[in-house]
Amino acid sequence: MNEVLERELKFDVDEQFALPRLDDIAPGAGVEHSTVTLNSAYYDTADGDLQSHGVLLRRRDGDDDTGWQLKVPHTEGRVEIRTGLSDTPPYELTDALTGLRLGKPLLNVATVRTTRDRYRITDPRRDRLCAEVADDHVRASIDHRLLAWREIEVELGPGRRSVPRRLTERLVEAGATPTRFPSKLARVSGVTRPEPAGETAADRAVAKYMTEQIDNIFDGDLGLRRGSDPIHDTRVAIRRLRSTVRVFGKLMDSSVGHIDDELKWFAGLLGEVRDCQVQRRRFREALAQLPPELVLGPVANRINTDLQSDQLQARTVAAEAMNSQRYLDLLATLQHWRTGPPLIEPPSVKAVTKRAHRAERKADRRLAEAIEAGDDALLHRARKAAKRARYAAELRKPLDKRAKETAKHYKQFQRVLGDHQDGVVASATLIRLARAAGTTPGENGFAFGLLYAREQQAAEEARNRVRELIG
Repeated sequence: MNEVLERELKFDVDEQFALPRLDDIAPGAGVEHSTVTLNSAYYDTADGDLQSHGVLLRRRDGDDDTGWQLKVPHTEGRVEIRTGLSDTPPYELTDALTGLRLGKPLLNVATVRTTRDRYRITDPRRDRLCAEVADDHVRASIDHRLLAWREIEVELGPGRRSVPRRLTERLVEAGATPTRFPSKLARVSGVTRPEPAGETAADRAVAKYMTEQIDNIFDGDLGLRRGSDPIHDTRVAIRRLRSTVRVFGKLMDSSVGHIDDELKWFAGLLGEVRDCQVQRRRFREALAQLPPELVLGPVANRINTDLQSDQLQARTVAAEAMNSQRYLDLLATLQHWRTGPPLIEPPSVKAVTKRAHRAERKADRRLAEAIEAGDDALLHRARKAAKRARYAAELRKPLDKRAKETAKHYKQFQRVLGDHQDGVVASATLIRLARAAGTTPGENGFAFGLLYAREQQAAEEARNRVRELIG
């Protein structure tokens, strides 16, 4: 497989459209023209699950650009993942899409034939492609319907981040209009990524916030299955979604309690992986700050070996869970929530504000109790309450301009208490590593004791910072 970042713009044009001059888009630009025929068979579930996430899977053959192509949304456009040509979707792609397709089979949902006049605009000064303008005459079949249209695609060359203004202006002046369809398949199927809706401002705020988190969870699923590492972002999205369910649960139906438990289960599995990642980096940096003469024995090797083993085991457990029916059922519910949040009725701004303020009061109370007691467990409990108050304020930003400051306020507590909790977890891990080293020939626990003392000091400093914030 190979991956390409694709940046493009699409325009609707009629049959009378005449392509404007292209050879002066860049100083000294050259234009290479060719005509190709492309046949594309698009695959999705019967319910359009891939398209609802902005993901496309197609089998393309023709004059060039043959093979299977998976297009995935990216902050700068789309990433196109390519594999060789085969009769059925290759396993490496269908496996990566397991979560997005909710375990459902993939079907050939549309066939598109394109006659493409391709104009490659080159920049001789930099010896590279500036942009490719494709004038497409398209024929498509879906559900026994035949469709035909013409469109213009402008795809940027490598290294360019935006379409030359002169090119865009000329296309518009010639009669091209930016299309509302993100792909040819979206035009023929009518399936697009859902936009959060609602009857009231509060209804829309809740729906938008929940949909954003659910989209991030699905993005994380695809990333994990592709072998990347979006664990932190996925866990944050789960926390935000769970917080919304916990804080505003009285406004939702009774099913949310079960989903909260399922989200907690999966977040816990990812947490086992994430903790190992964080601690390996944390201990490596701390070890580098110790005088070399105090690092007795193969300390770095012990840390890397033990924690990497734990991390690989935790990743395996998480991967197995992601292929379970339990997990796919969770994703199926979240997919439903993207278009229909589990609200009993459209909430009022007053109702949402009331629940958010209650979360803030609870966080304040737990923070005060934890500081007074100085107990690690209570501080961790206060941290979770501060997160819920912060996330509730984030949700309320479209409803109350003061919510931004409220979110910032509780984020301060969350960060400091997060430093404290990291120290508590790291201390427990260091004790375990020290015990293993102390009973292994050629090793001892001296350096682990030094690292433990640093963690205890860092935890105390975090407690003092919390007192100052409350102060």
